[in-house]
Amino acid sequence: MPRPRRLQEPKGWAFGFCVAVLEPLLLVFTKRRWRGGENIPATGGCVLAVNHISHLDPLTCAHFVYYYGRIVRFLAKAEIFDVPVVGRIVRSAKQIPVYRLTRDASQSFTAAVAAVQAGECVIVYPEGTITRQPELWPMAGKTGAARIALSSGAPVIPVAQWGAQQILAPYTRRPRLLPRKTISMAAGEPVPLDDLRDLPPTPEVLRQATDRIMDEITRLLEEIRGEKAPPQRYDPRTTGVRQIGNPHPRTRHTRDRRH
Repeated sequence: MPRPRRLQEPKGWAFGFCVAVLEPLLLVFTKRRWRGGENIPATGGCVLAVNHISHLDPLTCAHFVYYYGRIVRFLAKAEIFDVPVVGRIVRSAKQIPVYRLTRDASQSFTAAVAAVQAGECVIVYPEGTITRQPELWPMAGKTGAARIALSSGAPVIPVAQWGAQQILAPYTRRPRLLPRKTISMAAGEPVPLDDLRDLPPTPEVLRQATDRIMDEITRLLEEIRGEKAPPQRYDPRTTGVRQIGNPHPRTRHTRDRRH
């Protein structure tokens, strides 16, 4: 199907290589149910705040955004940048390393703000990791997406996704490519943050902005799934679950959730 928008910025060799290799595979092995892509700004800096359900979903999310004419800059965990070959590709594609739970975490914030101010489309997973919520609903968000948006003045576009976990369940290594899975993506209108932009970025202001972002992501996901999310948003900090990495390190595989 024809793209609704043409790409208006150079791909660069790394992003172009990824498109050439991965897009044909995604077209073969997935069906797409996409809506709301017109809410992604055609040009200019923006923050896309997305729920995280699988190690595969950066690829399916990037496919959606690229279809609407934008090259994505992910905040990706720093360990990926040390992987041979892969690390060179993600660096050349201008992805942004995240040093989770370290003193260097502020470097990611500074780089993300600079990228948005330079007119780039930056994708942030506000949850900070794949959701630990048992039914894969969005967890309580961290304040990074809100901080980037309020510091840069850029809009935040909420994006919900579903289906990638049916190909690669959380913390498993063996994909299930057949039968073809449907990837559902929905982008909403910008999260209303104008009333917070001129306020000092106190923890209360950042939490209010973050809650609005997570509320919109959750609402979009409810529409995709045709279900209601639990009334209380899951917070791993209050349940004793590991905040990053496999929450069940003694097991090699988690249950393949099918919804």
